[in-house]
Amino acid sequence: MTDNNETSLQRSFILSLLLLSIAGLAWLFAPFLPSLFLALLIAISTYGQYNKFLTKHSETRSALLLTLLVTLLLILPLSYVLLISGLEISSLIQSINNNFTIEKSNQILNQTISGLPLPDTIRDTIKSSFVNNIEGVLIAIKDFSVTILKSIVSLSSNFVFFVIITIFSLFYFYTDGKKIVARIKSLSPLDNKLNEILFNQFSGLSVILVGSVFFIALLQGVVFSVGVMLVGLPAIYFGIAMALASFIPVLGGLIIWLPLSIYLYAQGQILESIIIVIFGAIIIGLLIDNFVRPIVIKKFSKKLNTSNALDHTFMTVMSTLAGIIQFGILGLFIGPIIAAMAISIFDVYTLKYGNK
Repeated sequence: MTDNNETSLQRSFILSLLLLSIAGLAWLFAPFLPSLFLALLIAISTYGQYNKFLTKHSETRSALLLTLLVTLLLILPLSYVLLISGLEISSLIQSINNNFTIEKSNQILNQTISGLPLPDTIRDTIKSSFVNNIEGVLIAIKDFSVTILKSIVSLSSNFVFFVIITIFSLFYFYTDGKKIVARIKSLSPLDNKLNEILFNQFSGLSVILVGSVFFIALLQGVVFSVGVMLVGLPAIYFGIAMALASFIPVLGGLIIWLPLSIYLYAQGQILESIIIVIFGAIIIGLLIDNFVRPIVIKKFSKKLNTSNALDHTFMTVMSTLAGIIQFGILGLFIGPIIAAMAISIFDVYTLKYGNK
């Protein structure tokens, strides 16, 4: 009995030390988390190509070649875009902070409502409804917009450091990936079958959730920025806004293009309003959301032979939004990866302890 108590005490103590070590490492590596998550995602996505390189080259040479290839084709172009965007967005943030006032926003709102072809009674009802709630909404939108834009500027201002850590981590994820996975499996109390399911599910879902979400967000942002550019408004700001709005279920880009089109219509810019509706409602809302998005997700799922990410839409959307709030623009990557980890653990738990 005493031996059992001592064994249980030792296990509890070692488990406590393990948890403290993990928490300590997470705290220590907190400044590097965005780079590590991006490197991990790239490594998972391209590990198949790394294995092909191994058939012709050594581990070190294969990792070096693939790291250079990914750096030239993906990381450096992404860094350049971040740098240029950061420079342009800095002036946009200053403009928002200097020009945004509740009085001016209310004035624009009143002008917009007054310009709509509606009966006076309906106009008065809309005005009274908006006046009571609009101040908090406008402040929240402005603060959220500035937060996201500042995260891009911060990332772009430190992009050299960010790129170096990402490339360095990516190389060692290739060379030491199998060893890291083997070490985690050796620490796991699960049997080998469940460990394989857990890792395969996590790696597949990580690529699907991040890849499909990021691709659709980028596509919608670029498409809408083209439409906004045609009407002479800030393309970068509205492109980013549309990309972020694409994570919101049901409403999505509606909350961006509808108010903008109504405002332009009320100002007498009929053609510009129609252009925004075409790009927002038809191209983004109808074509991309209803046709392109499911096709992209299904192709990702089929290619990686894992569960369909469409089954986890709520978790994907909420984790991405939470990731953006917690980590800024890089939450686009970090949030879905954390969601993939949670979903994978839920699936393994269901296999092990669920009703059979």
